Amino acid sequence: MNANDVIESYVTDVAVKLPRKQRNDVAFELRALLNEELQGRAETAGRAADAAMATELVRAFGRPADVAARYRPTLTIIDPADGHAFLRASIVGLVIIWGAGLAEYLRPPVDSGWSFLTALGQWWGKALIPSLWWPGVLVVGFGAASWARRRRPQSAEWKPRAAERVRGSRVALVMGLVGILCGLFVLIDPRWFLDLFLGGREAPAVREAFTYTETFRHRQAPWVLVLILLNIPMMIAAIANGRRLSSIMRRVEMELSLVTCAVLTWTVLGGPVFLGPATDRMFKLALVLIIAITLIHIGVTLRRSVSPAPDRRIQA
Repeated sequence: MNANDVIESYVTDVAVKLPRKQRNDVAFELRALLNEELQGRAETAGRAADAAMATELVRAFGRPADVAARYRPTLTIIDPADGHAFLRASIVGLVIIWGAGLAEYLRPPVDSGWSFLTALGQWWGKALIPSLWWPGVLVVGFGAASWARRRRPQSAEWKPRAAERVRGSRVALVMGLVGILCGLFVLIDPRWFLDLFLGGREAPAVREAFTYTETFRHRQAPWVLVLILLNIPMMIAAIANGRRLSSIMRRVEMELSLVTCAVLTWTVLGGPVFLGPATDRMFKLALVLIIAITLIHIGVTLRRSVSPAPDRRIQA
């Protein structure tokens, strides 16, 4: 990693903590300021700027969260630098708790306005009001984190990272590749899984429960198989290149993930997958979890994307 990589990594970590409308403009300004300061240090030291000099410069400039707080109004909950993260975590957690509670109390048939109001009252008293424990837990967590940073400032020191690296070690990527290959093995015919562990001694009803419906076999299954196969060369490339993917490969990966989510959603909503109702429900639940995790990953990736450039509206 060279000095420029350190600066870019630091600018990205600062910018992603800002609202999107001012992110690129601030990133452009901050990058120019740091490069100017780095050049001045290099001239004073009489040597070319390197990663160590750049890291020393940005650490003296401040933690990314503290620097971002200079560019936007901060909340005073716990630690000013943690205010927005606290609010975001509180809202997301409460929405999930309220949504799950509402689904639970509206699950019985609602055949009249009175039964709807009864369910709403149960949700209010048993889900919404008790959910206030979640902000309390966050207060304790953020307060403990702030206390730990004050006690041990070195533990919160910013460390540069290569933006183009795939998250996870090579071992994790290899395990993921093995998992995909095992998934292909099961996807082609899940009854092989029964043969492997039960040796054909299972009851006919169990074997039938793990049999695909003809509709799924001829409609969604070929698409799911092709999309899984397309992930294999990308993972091999990431492992071979030291967990690095080019910008084009990253874009292809994201588009492939979106297409995969669309096909899996089609699979969930397109009728039974297995002949056994219980097996079908469990399989579709697993698909819903995969879709949710994938979409969350895509959302986090997009949120962290930064393209340092001046704000054209401000210039105009």
